[in-house]
Amino acid sequence: MTHVVSENCIRCKYTDCVDVCPVDCFREGPNMLVIDPDECIDCAVCIPECPANAIYAEEDLPADQLAFIKLNAELARADGWKSITKRKAALPDADEWKDKPNKLAELVK
Repeated sequence: MTHVVSENCIRCKYTDCVDVCPVDCFREGPNMLVIDPDECIDCAVCIPECPANAIYAEEDLPADQLAFIKLNAELARADGWKSITKRKAALPDADEWKDKPNKLAELVK
């Protein structure tokens, strides 16, 4: 099993999780992070670090977020989604978007 970044990350992109990842499995897109399932070692240290509560163990992912398993895998391999290994500032309006539902249409691939 692996960990999955869910919809809560869209338009937030907090990177606190990146600092604690021992295997550098996070990939950065324009307005979201994803986890490369081939790199994730299922250590779970990233889960409590996410201010948006966007990271789940695959088996704990809410039913309405299951599409993010496939989305993380696809985007982790997409052109332009590069490895991120150091924390950076969240998006300027991240706090405004943090708890908003139904953000999938906001995802920039």
